[in-house]
Amino acid sequence: MHASRARARAMADTAADTALDSRAAPASERFSRSQKAFTLAGALLGLLLAALDQTIVATAGPTIQADLHIAPEHYPWLTTAYLVASTMMVPVWGKLSDLLGRRAVLVAGIVVFLTGSFLCGASRSTLALILCRAVQGLGSAALFTGSLAVVADLFPPRDRGKYQGLFGAVFGLSSVIGPLAGGFITDALGWHWVFFINLPVGALALALIFLRMPPLKPDGVHGGKLDVPGAVGLAVGVVPLLLALSLGHGKATPRAGGFAWSSAPILGLFALSAVGLGLFVWRERHAKEPLLDPSLFRLRAFSAGNAAVFTIGAVFLASVTFLPLFMVNVVGLSATHSGLTLTPLTLGVVAGNVLSGQLVSRLGRYKVLMVGTLLFLMGGFAVMGFTLTPESSQAEVTVKMVLVGLGLGPSIPLYTVAVQNSVPPQRIGVATSATTFFRQLGMTVGVALLGTVFAGTLGREMQSRTREATHGLPADVKQELRASAPGGLGGEGAPQGQQFQPEQVKAKLREGFAEERRQAVREGPEARARVDADEARALSTVDRVERALKESFTRATMAVYRFAIFVALAALLVTLLLPELPLRKGGPRRSPAES
Repeated sequence: MHASRARARAMADTAADTALDSRAAPASERFSRSQKAFTLAGALLGLLLAALDQTIVATAGPTIQADLHIAPEHYPWLTTAYLVASTMMVPVWGKLSDLLGRRAVLVAGIVVFLTGSFLCGASRSTLALILCRAVQGLGSAALFTGSLAVVADLFPPRDRGKYQGLFGAVFGLSSVIGPLAGGFITDALGWHWVFFINLPVGALALALIFLRMPPLKPDGVHGGKLDVPGAVGLAVGVVPLLLALSLGHGKATPRAGGFAWSSAPILGLFALSAVGLGLFVWRERHAKEPLLDPSLFRLRAFSAGNAAVFTIGAVFLASVTFLPLFMVNVVGLSATHSGLTLTPLTLGVVAGNVLSGQLVSRLGRYKVLMVGTLLFLMGGFAVMGFTLTPESSQAEVTVKMVLVGLGLGPSIPLYTVAVQNSVPPQRIGVATSATTFFRQLGMTVGVALLGTVFAGTLGREMQSRTREATHGLPADVKQELRASAPGGLGGEGAPQGQQFQPEQVKAKLREGFAEERRQAVREGPEARARVDADEARALSTVDRVERALKESFTRATMAVYRFAIFVALAALLVTLLLPELPLRKGGPRRSPAES
């Protein structure tokens, strides 16, 4: 009974949407060129605010930790609080943008984000900073959703690709500019200004929006209400899920503030998430005005498009998360320079965004570009997964990462255009927020999944290789090596994440053997010869340990990219199910019928 009423309501809604859509003039005819320019500029600045904040704060993190005396187990919460709040609110802001208009949501999002930024800059305690980072996340969700939806309001589907590409390019460039700006601001003005710097940029975005941006409220939407129970159910489902994915780790790779995947806290969070998501689905099927209309998932372009976005999201962030560890521990770069190594990859992402957006606007087709770029991405992952060696240079890795970036870039504009094209204008906000939501959720799942692959491979390789390299050494020498190596040579209680410094280790060993040699002089030539032989063997072992560590990190990094090939293959198979709906150049559009 409920199912038949839901189907009838969905058919009536679709018919009404189509009728309203056919009467509406296209936005390209309703808005002047200057209105579009000011609107795009304001939306781009809003997106830049949210995108820059993530990378700038990451660079300032160590300084913030030292100044506020943040415990290691609490430090990840600076990112986790932001991520959880942002992902949870994306569907809510998307629905509100359909009800109230894009301008209202963008303004509200910027105000919330700037409020959180000011409070973060003024924070004097760990708890206050974490809570204010969550406030920033609440506002950033509106910026991501509203900015991408604006393009669909201003331009017909055929032209959206090139403008969606610009938004993707801004997001990519922020990851290049952010670390540099974050380091400069922190060194010159202090970490507080990493947050305060958002205030003038946000004020400029607000001025542009208030100056010429139209309301951009979809036609035919009057008097709607937000599904508050649905939003609560979504929060109960998403927040524990993201917390579990962020805090979970393998038993072999414990970390401060985390829990093993099989521990009671993680299993409890997953169980609570399952209950919340179940309640959310039930509520959405019975709500008069659902937060995320289940009928949209009956559109194959919408469901397949979002499934592909989720799958690609799983490798989008994870493919670059572990590369700096390789650059530090294998290539030998400093932490700062290892981060800059991602710049070519980011430029590849930007180029892929812009080029694919231009091509889809010229060709009027998106599926062939999706398939082509996914095949290219699989090739890039294969190059990384099968050709990295402990002798790989910075230049070699840079060239290979450009290939990965070119394959990743087109996923942002192409799938957004496809999903937006599958729904009527009255649901553009919900559709765009769904794409953003599934992309962010996929990124979180991907980092957790591939992080487990990386840590598990690294632990196994490091334990076996270093055990062989240190076989037969005295216990005190082994202890010195264990204390100096990342992960403690597979042991417990060692410092995590530090770079192995062979020359420093050798210097410490020489100091220890020098003391033994002074004592051996009094015992005779044989004792001194024995000390000399032990010293030579210990110093040569340091070189073998260094080689073992490089091989271990290389194997772990290769394992991540090999696993990513299969994830990209899954995205390709889902993309093949995606129907290619025509992208009109102008005039009224109708809700597409699917076969």
